[in-house]
Amino acid sequence: MQKYNYIVKDPQGNTRKGSINAESRDRVVFALQNKGFIVLEVKEGNSLFGRATKQKKVGGKVKGHVLAFFAEQLSTLIAGGVPLVRAIALLSEYSSSPRLGMVLNQVAKDVAGGNSLTSALSQHPKTFDNIWLSLVQAGEVGGNLADTLAQIAAYIKTQDAMRSKIITAITYPAILCVASVGVLIYFILGIVPTFAQIFKDFNIDLPLLTTIVLGVSSFLINHGVMIIVGIILAFVAFRFYIKTAEGKKRWHAFLISMPIFGNFLRNIYYSRMLTTLSTLLRSGVTILNALVVLEESFQTNVIIQHALRVAKTEVAAGRSISDSFRAAGVFPGLMTEMMMMGEESGKLPGIIATLSRFYSDNVDQFIARFSAVIDPILIVGVGSLIGIIVASIFLPIFKLSQIGGQ
Repeated sequence: MQKYNYIVKDPQGNTRKGSINAESRDRVVFALQNKGFIVLEVKEGNSLFGRATKQKKVGGKVKGHVLAFFAEQLSTLIAGGVPLVRAIALLSEYSSSPRLGMVLNQVAKDVAGGNSLTSALSQHPKTFDNIWLSLVQAGEVGGNLADTLAQIAAYIKTQDAMRSKIITAITYPAILCVASVGVLIYFILGIVPTFAQIFKDFNIDLPLLTTIVLGVSSFLINHGVMIIVGIILAFVAFRFYIKTAEGKKRWHAFLISMPIFGNFLRNIYYSRMLTTLSTLLRSGVTILNALVVLEESFQTNVIIQHALRVAKTEVAAGRSISDSFRAAGVFPGLMTEMMMMGEESGKLPGIIATLSRFYSDNVDQFIARFSAVIDPILIVGVGSLIGIIVASIFLPIFKLSQIGGQ
């Protein structure tokens, strides 16, 4: 029996250290995973314990497509028989990202020094998150690291594709809105005041529409600075409020309950959550560990994050995943019923992947409809406002021309 020192994360996300006697490192990993822990590091004896946690951390955030390309390359090299250390060192040397190259150089040194790949990656949390660590750990323990890395690449590409669709859908409307607001401001603050002075010099009775437009223009000119300051202060106060625990909870609850857009956001969250869960389960991560990782990584909405925490607690207590998700009280009935069928048929990861595609398709359909509807609405709306301003200017001019003709 050999003594092994370990570093793990418990289901509550706390880091723990300890030691255990076992016949091999794999047996230690299996024993810790069965207890619901996420294994970060396992070392023989005491000499190397804590070494990785004391080293200087390098690197930072790396773009998703760069990480996906790295995972694909590493998977190909390992499948081709290239030793792990040599493969990582090679990729660090030829990486298109200097930041990732620095990280991989350190990872290669750690692996060459006796660390597992999971342990080496865990020293760079800004680059490799808990999802990476759990998947790589499962691949190392199961002996299918190349396949797992290919799954990681596919997962990152799926997430990036979803993000790109959303950005593409809102970019054109955002540009149109900014340009339209700029035109309106130019009309109200630049053109309208010039004609207001002309109308004042002629001392004529103005139509109601012209009076309203001139009043709005005058108000914005006289109080514009105060309005801008008020908007900035309100924005800062709002940002401060939603950073508090209660404010964030209320804001996130409002977002997923909004008419029309609330359902869109929920579909995005469900698609991302289920894609991650399916990838973890297919890679051999236990359900409990998968939920621990999912809860920690899901920072987008605290309501859903809390529901995942409830589901994790229920699974840890021995309930099925479908019952656990149902007990959370947030997830739709379709999701829990499909999960139950997946458990009964023994095809849970596949069913979860199907659910993920279903919600992803809903997101795609909404984006397509939104893009088709919002553009003409913005064009007609802004055109109408500009038309009102132009009409308010030309009505008095027509009246002046009639007076001049008489």
